[in-house]
Amino acid sequence: MIKNRELRIEEPATFFGWAPPQGLRPEPIPTDSKIIMIGDPNLYRTLATVDPDFRETFKVKADFNFEADRSQENITAFACFIGDYCNREKLRHFDGSGVARVIEDCARRVGDQHKLSTRFSDMADLLIECDYWAGRENAELVTAKHVERAIEEKIFRLNLIEKRLQEMIVEGTLLVDIDGGVVGQVNGLAVYQLGDFSFGKPSRITARTFMGRGGIVNIERESQLSGKSHDKGVLILSGYLGGKFAQQHPLSVSASVCFEQSYDGVDGDSASSTELYAILSSLAELPIKQGIAVTGSVNQNGDIQAIGGINQKIEGFFDVCRLKGLTGAQGVLMPRSNLRNLMLRPDVIEAVSQGKFHVYAVDGVDEGIEVLTGTAAGERGADGHYPEDSVNGRVEKKLEQFAERQKQLAGRGQIDE
Repeated sequence: MIKNRELRIEEPATFFGWAPPQGLRPEPIPTDSKIIMIGDPNLYRTLATVDPDFRETFKVKADFNFEADRSQENITAFACFIGDYCNREKLRHFDGSGVARVIEDCARRVGDQHKLSTRFSDMADLLIECDYWAGRENAELVTAKHVERAIEEKIFRLNLIEKRLQEMIVEGTLLVDIDGGVVGQVNGLAVYQLGDFSFGKPSRITARTFMGRGGIVNIERESQLSGKSHDKGVLILSGYLGGKFAQQHPLSVSASVCFEQSYDGVDGDSASSTELYAILSSLAELPIKQGIAVTGSVNQNGDIQAIGGINQKIEGFFDVCRLKGLTGAQGVLMPRSNLRNLMLRPDVIEAVSQGKFHVYAVDGVDEGIEVLTGTAAGERGADGHYPEDSVNGRVEKKLEQFAERQKQLAGRGQIDE
């Protein structure tokens, strides 16, 4: 019909190879149609690859962004949309605080302080729920309080699994320490995605180091519970350690890294910096503060890189600390490049402002290890070595001991050179 620009009325049986009796056949109906297909980009790429006629039929492709700049012009347009939708659906109108809270929620949905979500169907659902809670109070206008209530109630309907995991942590079934210090142990942060709801959960990450040349063993990979991105993140750690500590002698160390009590698989590289801190702590024999959870990927130069789900991760660890008791020494170590993505819940912001919880933003590994251990990382001196009492100095000394010991054993023939 599209190609011939006409619509023919056919017997259905002819499509199955049958020859039905021929009678009067209506003339084709002239048509001039445009077909608009809306779908997922991945589906489009698949169809364009496997079906040659698809690209010939659908020649004009347009990408629609799911986010817009948080400019004054767009904020005004969003406010107008809210007002127009309330008129059309006979909802209560929003006051200034209510509009501001809805727009803030749009920014949180895309995880960026400078962007707004253009998924207006989600916003419309929120407006309807806000109107309901305002009606329960017989309020003439919807305020920020009603918007906050609508958001909380939606989360309450979806967070059963999150609450159960938090209960298991508080009960001690899932082991997560939030105070004290432990060598070679760090609280990592993971995000669980459950359809339209996601939440963060802390996970214990441990590292053990010992003499050998086995490099870093990723236990998740060996047990086939690790994804490709996570494998890449672990392999990067060897490059960092070799580049920083193996310029004068071979990197003679074996290390094992593990996500404790993880049975469903791990993917993504957002825990690579966490694993590196655990290895450095084990080599330096310095305890890491268990009240600080860590997220962020790392490159071979030691730069901490941005990751996704930063709000859910911080809030997930905050909730665990709140349930087990806030001490004022707890917090999250995050990449500085993720600062623009912070759109935290009001209760987390209040706790941070009162000094009950902390958010540390760092650019590099040395900054992070100083926060976690309370010991200076140390700079390489003119003699090519790090200060002995620094973290890097302790790591360097331990690696030199490993290398010397292995050399001695090799000389005795007890191990291969």
